[in-house]
Amino acid sequence: MLICKKLSKNYGSFQAVKDLTLTVERGEIFGFLGPNGAGKTSTIKMLMGLLVPSSGSASIDGLDTQRHHVAVKSRVGYLPDHPHFLDYLRGRELLCFVGEMHGLAPSEARARTQHWLQNLGLEEAQDDFASQYSTGMKKRLGLACALIHEPKVLILDEPTNGLDPRSAAHVRDLILDFAARGRTVLLSTHLLDLAERLCHRLGILHHGQLVALGSCAELAPEGSLEEKFLALTADRL
Repeated sequence: MLICKKLSKNYGSFQAVKDLTLTVERGEIFGFLGPNGAGKTSTIKMLMGLLVPSSGSASIDGLDTQRHHVAVKSRVGYLPDHPHFLDYLRGRELLCFVGEMHGLAPSEARARTQHWLQNLGLEEAQDDFASQYSTGMKKRLGLACALIHEPKVLILDEPTNGLDPRSAAHVRDLILDFAARGRTVLLSTHLLDLAERLCHRLGILHHGQLVALGSCAELAPEGSLEEKFLALTADRL
């Protein structure tokens, strides 16, 4: 469902991502781990067509993420770490707008908007301006925007940051349900316990390179994932 082939990104002389080769299968929750500056966000932005790779390629559902970036976006739901919203749209209006931008009929966009507002506990705030939402409410609204068009793939950057424990547990359940229906999740997180709980496989990125790949049991057969992670990224503070 998601393939990277020697994907690289340079910023001048600095190589943020180095020859990343990776395959994520249909129905898989794949954990993307690494310290700050490891290249996770640069990789995600290349997958979303927001950054042009310096070399290599990536595809989602068989479509090149650069040459077919519009079609890719129709198949992907993306939640950035810090969602930003237009100042003049209320929560309900924003969700309807996103739904219609994905090709939904207005009536269907309204129906799905109400579903996700209720599902994610945003009904009471639906007529407030989205830009004025709290951090946790913005994260939940961003997730609703990612899900409203029923994508095949979810790309989530720190999806539980800023959420209270109950909301975080609900988001975890949504991710599990999404994958259980044969869809694919790329989950970037610093929370190793979240990765252990949800992910079928993990990839650890360090200095832009993939330094470990496998299930939790494969990566840390005799110790903890935290110990393995710290050992592989020992020179990062």
